[in-house]
Amino acid sequence: MIVYLDASALVKRYLAEAGSPEVSRLIADSAAIGTSLVSRVEVAAAIARSVRAGGILRPAGEKALQALSAQWADLMALPVTGLLVARAGELAWTYGLRGYDAIHLSSALSWQEDLGEPVVVATFDRELGEATKQAGMHAWPAGLS
Repeated sequence: MIVYLDASALVKRYLAEAGSPEVSRLIADSAAIGTSLVSRVEVAAAIARSVRAGGILRPAGEKALQALSAQWADLMALPVTGLLVARAGELAWTYGLRGYDAIHLSSALSWQEDLGEPVVVATFDRELGEATKQAGMHAWPAGLS
């Protein structure tokens, strides 16, 4: 199985949240894992926000950031190009998505087209999950929407 992780799924690899064990299993069961380049900053920002909010202590946040940096090379980091952004704008309009969610859907669709085989989109964002299904892709986890 080939899996695209948006930031809401990828962050669960670094912060203990509801769904973290399931994301770990999904990653372990996947032949390839991809995400957009923007996920790196989104996940780093989520870790920093957790530290500021008191969800985790600063040393744990620093350790999570180090793990993100160390494991980043294991991911297929999909570039954000002008064409991808233009398509994301169309997807944002069509499905009523926020900006980065549209980038994620555009990235997943483009990757699937490049590979010529199905890509599962892992997201814990309801709107992105629904748009993923409407765009003809499989969203994980199944019962989100």
